[in-house]
Amino acid sequence: MPLPSPTAPREVLHHRDIIIRGYKRADGHFDIEGHLKDTKTFDMQLASGIRPAGEALHSMWLRITVDRTLTIVDAVAASDAHPYPGDCDAITPDYRKLIGIAIRPGFTNRVKELLGGDRGCTHLTELVGALATAAFQTLAGQGTQDPARRPFQLDGCHALRTDQPAVARFYPRWYTGNLAVDRAADSENH
Repeated sequence: MPLPSPTAPREVLHHRDIIIRGYKRADGHFDIEGHLKDTKTFDMQLASGIRPAGEALHSMWLRITVDRTLTIVDAVAASDAHPYPGDCDAITPDYRKLIGIAIRPGFTNRVKELLGGDRGCTHLTELVGALATAAFQTLAGQGTQDPARRPFQLDGCHALRTDQPAVARFYPRWYTGNLAVDRAADSENH
């Protein structure tokens, strides 16, 4: 369902496109590749000069390579467009610091420690989180989930909290709620 119509007339000022693709590699690893691109609908005055309307203010790339355990085994960043040429792009080699980090609880905090604030590029570091969630989607259906282990997605969002009815229906082994109470509440809502 799309968003409701805006409540006032408006004009587009800014476009941000984020494209992420996940690939299965011949060596058994997976590449998750992202591109972030920002453009304006007007000529933008930057400290480094004017950026014409439609020309990228940011055009940045990040690829992480993960193994079947979602541990990052390689990482590479590139920056084709940025506000401060020769300065912004100097940080891209630092994204190799992601190598060795596993995408599991604590991942976001570790990324902030390594690449947050002035230790990284705001846009590339933001892209790391998007690539991490796309990594889960890329590996889904690839036979990487051990059926004897608790599914990684549990407690990752409100619907899959282990005390919720969705977990009782789809992952009963890990359900921690009270099914009788949940069914009573469900029937009251319908």
